[in-house]
Amino acid sequence: MAGLDPDDWRGLRALGHRMLDDMFDRLEHVGDGPVWRPMPGQDRDALRTGLPRRPAPPEEIYARFTALIAPYATGNTHPRFMGWVHGAGTGVGMLAEMLAAGLNANCGGRDHAPIEVEREVIRWAAEMVGLPTTTSGLLVTGSSMANLIAIVTASRARPDGVALRHTGVGARPLVGYAARTAHGCIARAFDICGLGTDSLRLIDTDDAHRMCPQALARAIAADRQAGREPFIVVATAGTVDVGAVDDLETIGAIARDAGLWFHVDGAFGALARLAPRHRAYLDGIEQADSLAFDFHKWAQVPYDAGCVLIRDAGAHAAAFAQTLAYLQREDRGLAGNAPWFCDLGPDLSRGFRALKVWMTLSAYGADRLGEMVDACCAVAAHLAARVEREPDLERLAPVTLNIVCFRVRASDAFNAELVKDLQEAGIAAPSTTTINGRCAIRAAIVNHRTTNADVDALVDAALERARSRS
Repeated sequence: MAGLDPDDWRGLRALGHRMLDDMFDRLEHVGDGPVWRPMPGQDRDALRTGLPRRPAPPEEIYARFTALIAPYATGNTHPRFMGWVHGAGTGVGMLAEMLAAGLNANCGGRDHAPIEVEREVIRWAAEMVGLPTTTSGLLVTGSSMANLIAIVTASRARPDGVALRHTGVGARPLVGYAARTAHGCIARAFDICGLGTDSLRLIDTDDAHRMCPQALARAIAADRQAGREPFIVVATAGTVDVGAVDDLETIGAIARDAGLWFHVDGAFGALARLAPRHRAYLDGIEQADSLAFDFHKWAQVPYDAGCVLIRDAGAHAAAFAQTLAYLQREDRGLAGNAPWFCDLGPDLSRGFRALKVWMTLSAYGADRLGEMVDACCAVAAHLAARVEREPDLERLAPVTLNIVCFRVRASDAFNAELVKDLQEAGIAAPSTTTINGRCAIRAAIVNHRTTNADVDALVDAALERARSRS
């Protein structure tokens, strides 16, 4: 039986060039159309064809992509997408994805250049936040997986902690700490680890939505007095609701004084360490024992590209490494080049995520990315000032970095419906959250394409629709 390559490459080559031109056209004019549009029922049905049994021409498949998929994407490449925390990607990153797919490298291990690229990216990541060049780490799907790996490593870095790999957590009463504003993936990690969500103590926050250091110290002392074993403190650099940054220096000092692992969830906020006007908010991040963050947010790398950094490379390897006959490391040949990335996390099969990070950082440079972060924060400040000037609007939380939470002076239901109106009209795509019990319109400025004019358009449309509804 013949392989899957075409007998004549000319047709596929021509289609590939057309696809590339079409996607460049899409990026060049990304702000011209609606941010998002709902997918009609008939188009959803058109995708439900059942398992293909016979081959179809690539041209026909691409036509289906153009008609049924591309028009109904999330919209996060658009400059007026402000929902959740989504990066926008770049043309350079798109090209890197194509190149990585062409190599089809498995980055679980072995001796090949893509492994060296990922090692270099980890060194760059450590340098970005001030961690030592000996820091361990790897690229993962996102901060949810990165936080999980850090929490597993921390639980096994305790005295006799590696024994947990064989005996399980059992009755050992390990407990950890995070602010009430911490991302839900932290509690989920405690669940997945077998520690249980009740083992995560949620610490009260101050008026700026930051973890209260005094409450943290009291909670650690109370658990120790009760015979439990505290092992980790999780601080947040850029909370998901309002973008607050915990006092990393103070919390880190409490963790060190108590002999606990200090982890920072910097899913999007860690990149502010590169920003000249906002890097001081991240002071103390360089003291972390581990850090989780995403290149696919503020660094604008295409999805997915999360990263975990572990200061103690030995503790990282001890938490995950395996010795298996069919994965024997050798002193030379293709099975050389240990340690392998499959020893640093749960995945054996791993794609070449590092290439798009390497190309993006190389193409734009860390300084330019830092300036872009400052620019996003400036747009957020412009939006906050506009909200303050509008008597029909109300800001609900301080603006530390790039997230503005506000509302129309109306009911929660009104504000929730207003956001859906804006999304379905294709004008702008904010999201919602709850701040102090009230529904907030949440605008996260993560897209490098977003300008003051875009957030003004959001406010204008919100006010217009609010007045028409009322």
